[in-house]
Amino acid sequence: MAIRVFLNGCNGRMGQVISGLAKDSQDLEIVAGSDLSQAVVQPFPVFARAQDCDVAFDVIIDFSNPAALPNLFELIRNTQKPAVICTTGLEEAEKNELDGLAQASAIFVSANMSLGVNILISLAQKAAAILYPDFDIEIIEAHHRQKVDAPSGTALMIADALNQTLDNQLEYTYDRSQVRQKRGDRELGLSSIRGGTIVGEHTVLFAGGEETISIHHSAQSRNVFARGALAAARFLAGKPAGRYEMKDLIN
Repeated sequence: MAIRVFLNGCNGRMGQVISGLAKDSQDLEIVAGSDLSQAVVQPFPVFARAQDCDVAFDVIIDFSNPAALPNLFELIRNTQKPAVICTTGLEEAEKNELDGLAQASAIFVSANMSLGVNILISLAQKAAAILYPDFDIEIIEAHHRQKVDAPSGTALMIADALNQTLDNQLEYTYDRSQVRQKRGDRELGLSSIRGGTIVGEHTVLFAGGEETISIHHSAQSRNVFARGALAAARFLAGKPAGRYEMKDLIN
């Protein structure tokens, strides 16, 4: 029997990609979704509020925005179903609420569902452990002109992973325009580029006195994120309550 999916943000860019790929899946079926926009005709019921869903489902995939999360959290509370959360730009309060929901539901959270990005993180962590503090670390990310959050959730995810590797020694810098001083020894800079239709690019730069090392990932299609979300839904279905992330899926 196919895994029944509720898709939050079904009429957004990523929602449409996911629903398109799911049509060709033998083991996943999108049975309902939610979106404030009704501009797209979907082959399943679309609710304005996630919590109003009255269709039976097995797992949630969320690719929406922070404003849509309160209704989704209510749905998770009411059903205790597993949820794959792909929305970025989460505030601390929203992260804390997800921790609370994970007491009764399986909650998978990742700012980037690409296998390649998560390999980049693993490689960058190994490099940081060897190169720091002799090398300065910078993260540069680029996305399409419609993206509203900066730096990207993925850039912050990379930064947090590196900081954890280095025992939280790093201090994040987002804007040097107002700082009239040389780079600090513990500084980790995050820079954002917005333009055109760039799907997503992330570079971790290690700059030393005599050499520079770059680890780069470029997404050529939104399909990579959609396939990752569907893989996470397969992984999460039937899992016990708790927090899960991409490394759990990869391992």
